[in-house]
Parts: sequence; C-alpha cells; structure tokens
Amino acid sequence: MKRLIACTLLAFMLFMLFPFGAKADEGMWLPMLIQKYNFADMQSKGFKLTAEDIYSVNQPSIKDAIVIFGGGCTGEVISPEGLLITNHHCGYGNIQKHSSIEHDYLTNGFWAMSRSEELPNPGLTVSFLVRMDDVTQQALAGVTSEMTESQRVEIIKKNSDAISKEVTEGTHYSARVTPMYNGNQYFVFIYEVFTDVRLVGAPPSNVGKFGGDTDNWMWPRHTGDFSMFRIYADKDNKPAQYSAENVPYTPKRHLPISLKGVEPNDFTMVYGYPGTTQQYVTSQAVNEVVNISNPLKISLRDARLEIMENYMRQNDTVRIQYASKQAGVANAWKKWQGERNGLIRLDAINKKQNLESDFNQWVSQDPNRTKEYGHLLNRFSELYTARKPLLVANDLGREAFMAVELIRFVSQFNSAIKRVLTDKEVSEEMLETLVTRSRGFYKDYYQPIDKEIFAEIMKTYAQILPDSLLPNALKQLVASSGDNWSVAAEKLFNESIFTDSTLIINTLADFSKENAGKFKNDMAFQLFAQHDSIFAASIDSSYREINQELDLLYRTYIKGLMEMQPNKTFHPDANFTLRVTYGKIEGYFPSDGVEYTHLTTLDGIAEKAQMGVYDYVVPEKLLKLQAEKDYGRWEVNGSVPVCFLASNHTSGGNSGSPVINADGHLVGINFDRVWEGTMSDIMFDPNMCRNISIDIRYALFIIDKYAGATHLLNEMTLIE
Repeated sequence: MKRLIACTLLAFMLFMLFPFGAKADEGMWLPMLIQKYNFADMQSKGFKLTAEDIYSVNQPSIKDAIVIFGGGCTGEVISPEGLLITNHHCGYGNIQKHSSIEHDYLTNGFWAMSRSEELPNPGLTVSFLVRMDDVTQQALAGVTSEMTESQRVEIIKKNSDAISKEVTEGTHYSARVTPMYNGNQYFVFIYEVFTDVRLVGAPPSNVGKFGGDTDNWMWPRHTGDFSMFRIYADKDNKPAQYSAENVPYTPKRHLPISLKGVEPNDFTMVYGYPGTTQQYVTSQAVNEVVNISNPLKISLRDARLEIMENYMRQNDTVRIQYASKQAGVANAWKKWQGERNGLIRLDAINKKQNLESDFNQWVSQDPNRTKEYGHLLNRFSELYTARKPLLVANDLGREAFMAVELIRFVSQFNSAIKRVLTDKEVSEEMLETLVTRSRGFYKDYYQPIDKEIFAEIMKTYAQILPDSLLPNALKQLVASSGDNWSVAAEKLFNESIFTDSTLIINTLADFSKENAGKFKNDMAFQLFAQHDSIFAASIDSSYREINQELDLLYRTYIKGLMEMQPNKTFHPDANFTLRVTYGKIEGYFPSDGVEYTHLTTLDGIAEKAQMGVYDYVVPEKLLKLQAEKDYGRWEVNGSVPVCFLASNHTSGGNSGSPVINADGHLVGINFDRVWEGTMSDIMFDPNMCRNISIDIRYALFIIDKYAGATHLLNEMTLIE
C-alpha cells in the first residue's frame, strides 16, 4: 500500500513538472524547468537561444541579469558596470525622497553626469537569484494526512527554516522556501542581496508617468516608464552597506540592447517576478471579487483619491508630498475595476460553476474519488459563506481604518510602548528606527488631507461594521462630537500628540515609562490599540483559520482537477518567484469595431498634449524635439517608437521586467497590462490579455536627446 501511494504521488508530481499541451501566452513558468516542458514550444515560436541561456547554475545566464528591485518590482542589469533599469513607478518612491522644492526631481527629472553624482537610497535593495531547487521531499518530511492544517504549517515552517539554513550556511546568501500548487510542491530560492543601490537617472514625471491616472491600465500608452540605478559592491564584488569606497558591481551577465525594434508576431519573453495569481479558485472566490470585495474597496478609494487630488491641485508642496501616495492608492483602485469588469465579461462565475459541476460528476463516477474529493465543493461553499462578513471587516480594516495616515503612523509605536510599560528593554536600534520613520512621516504629511479622509471613510467604516467591532474610543469620540464626523476629526487631530513632530521626536530621545504612558493614552493610539485588539479577538483568528482550511482544500482540489483534465496545462500560480512567460507582439480588439495596433510613437504624445487633459502635460523640450523631428539615431518611420503590446501573461511584480526578443536581447521594459485584461490574475483571456511595455528605443532617446546623458549609452551593449 505504501508503495502504491508513493508511486501515485510520484506520478502526480511528474505530471505537475511536465504538463502536456503547454500554451505559449498563458503561464508563468519556473525557469529551471524550461528545458523539460517549454523549450520545444519556445523554439517553435522563434526563440533562438538555449535553455541554459535562460537559466543555469553552471554558467552565466539571463537569470543573472534579473533582480528583485525593492520589495515588489523587477529590474535588469544593462551594462558590465552594474547599471540597472526598471520602471519609473518602481523607482518613484526613491526619486520622491530625493525631491524638494529646490530640487524637484519629480518635475524636472534627475541625471547623474558622473559617478560622484549618483544618489544613495538607504533601505533599497536588489536581489539576484543564485539558484532554485526542488525541496518538496525535505519540506514535507514528517507531514501526514491525519494532521490539522496548523500542525502541517508548523512542521513545514520548521523544515523550511532548516533547509534555508543548510543552503546558506557559510555564505552571505539568503534563502526562501516557497510552495507551488497550493503546497503540493516546494522550492527553495537562494538570493544574493545588494544594499548599496544608487539613483542614476530618471525622466521627469511628465515623461515617466505620462498619462497618469487617465491612462493607467489603458491602451494606447505613451509612457516613458523607466528609471536607472547602479548597484555598488565592495572591492571583492560582494554586497556591502553604502560606503564611498564601494565600486560599481560587475555582473555575471548583462542584457544586450536591441535597436532593431519589434514587429507583429515577433517572439517575446518576459523574465521577472510576477506577484500573485489565483487561477484555480472556485466560483465562490470569484463571486467575492466581483460582488463583495472589489466594489467595497473601490468605493473607499474613490473617496480617498478625490480628497488627495483636490489638495494636490491647489499646492505644489502637497503635490510633491503626496505624489507617490496618490499613485499607490490609484493603481490598485483602477486595477480592481478592470478586474471586476473582465470577470463579468468572461462570465467567470458561471464558467467556474460549470467546471465544478463537471468535477462533481467525475467524482461521483468512482467510489475512491468520492472518498478523496467528494467533500470538497460543499465545504468550499460553507467556508466562503462563513468568510463573507470576515472579508468585509478585513477590507474595512485595511481600506478604511488603516488608510488614515495618523492611525497607521501610531501603530508603529505599539511594540516600543508595550516593551517600556512591561519593563522590557527598548533597543537603540528600535528607537532610531522610530525616529527615522517619524521624520519621513512628517516630511511627507499634510494634516488637512488626512483629517478629511478620516471624516469621510471612517463614517463608512462605522456604518457597515457591527457595533461590537467598533472601538469604544471611536464611539465616544463621535458621540462627544454630536455625531458629526468632521467635528470628530477636528477633535482627534487637535488633541493627539502624534500630530506634533517636534514633541514626538524629542520624546523618543528620552523614551521613559512616563512618556510611553502618554503615548499609550493618546486618543489616536487608543483608536488603533482597540481596533487591533477587537480584530485580533473577533476577526483575525477566524479569518486565518478559514483561509488555512481553504488552502488545504485547494491542494486537494487542484490535484483532483489535474486528474480529471489530463490534457490541460496547469502552471503554478505566481508568488513573486522568478518566472518566464512567453508570447508574441500583437494588438487586440477591445470592443466591437475597435482594433488596437501593437505600437505607439512620439507623435501620439504631441497629439495628447493638445487635448488639455491634466495628465497629458508634456515637457517643452520634448515637444520641441518632436516638432523639429530631432530624433537622431532613434528615428523610425518619421517618429520614435514609445510603447508596444504583447501577449505575455504578466502580473503585479512584473513591473520593470525585461522584454527579451528571440535573440536574448532587451527590446522593452514591461510596466502594465491593458485594463480589459486585468482579470488575468484569475482567468486568462488570450484574445484580450496584453502586457504593455516601453520600447527600449524610447528610453534611449530620452537618455540621449532629452537628457544629454550619452555617457550612459557608452557603457551599454547596443545591437544595431
């Protein structure tokens, strides 16, 4: 019996590793397995290199030019001197930190004309993947079918910690063990992390963020969404903290840049770190997205964005302070709308229900299947029904309560306050971190915005949540304000000591028990602490328990789906691990009678500039270059290519990923998806899902003709 189980498990794992009928456009593939289940298909579509060129641990490969940039983007090395390119929106926060009224790099751009002018970015890291290994057997050692999900998680965590320690012992590397197929399979990813990363160049926001919210997730696009950084290392080419003695990093491999451009049907490969997809969820999960969660989150962000933008239009200082914050709020807000619309258009709920009906019928045909899978769909239904009020509360906690900047700020003091009041030591490092965060918070904080957001969205929070989940401090605040939320906001912000930057920073210099007590009794902190306590007791644990059981069910459900559909491709969901996705250059038909072609040009920027739209303001110098056709070597058919479309399956995290042609050369930088295709995280539509990239020739044109930073071109490998 044990042998039969082992053979069945082996067959199942081999099936996952080597699925049949791989389709080019859909799928985010693990690069170490390309040779075994994708490479022939890639070759048939035009790819000219070897699988070893994509991923190798024995020789330099393209993976050695790809990095995790910061905490949620991808970047790529484009010179032998550590020069790195990513999206403007990925570098935006660091560009913003260096900006001021005197040096407004957001408005004017920034270009280091020498190495000494490159700007350090404390806290910014880039991570190279050293290698990935299948560690399923080690990760699941000791796991049995009789265990609870909590017990299973505990054992896998212990095993994963041991694996990470073993693979990094004696090195400066870090490691992360990550599940695939909802925990049916595990891989360890080993990284080399660099901490000295300096800003080299960024176009003005009217180039790098051209189109703003108007064009976000849309096509046609004309966005120069790129920024440039340089990785520095110690004299031995190893990671090191910032030092004037550090030198530019010498990469194992950098990407050559093609100047040939792209044409319809050209092969494209996107190589990067897609964030999260949920391809195998049930109809109940899709219903949550379409009819519960997304509508609520969209409405809450509607209110926040309207308030932010009203103040930003009136004051340049506020515009700079809130530029990155507003962009972050707007990005998900618009994506959720497109995702919901796409799922409705695809009739996704019904399609999932039809699949579930087929699954039930297949299960019922065999008593062994009934024993293993027969409980799944009924239990899914029970769990999603129980999760609904918890989901709503969770969304309100994140998108309303913790959306108030003041409350989010005071939450960072929680640990230090607790330690001082229980006579535990607070380290100098913890206090220094709080001081640093406080200075950053106050530098980019405009109280009138936060006050108005509090009054607007906390009113919704209190109306939807049951009274038992509302903090007493909030109920008392509103009652003492005559049930007037504007008055309540005024009272809170006038009385909280956390609105006084000097007081907070000075108090942290002498963080006594008395001072910690003052912090704890502050009205803003009381709001946070009570909310945190209520949610911990009434929401968080139940929500977590349901999600853990769902994870267990999905592991079994995916296994059953694979058995039921032996000829269907099953690729692992994205989870911010390195993936290859491949497709081709092509446009699409967003609606009846409308066709979008694959390419935009600089002429389109000039056309949009005439429309009088706030997001379509173009720098005068760029308009002058266009008007005079002063394009230099970057001219193509009387203009300059700006952006292009392809059919690669991408997600959040793929921002900044290289778009690579059949020869392994960089042709673009991925930055977005079309709005009609944002449901691809849940359901992929090959007719509508397109990724949007800046044509690398536009970036080079901006560097050369607009910025005059030709020294950067000189260190790149340009292929004519």
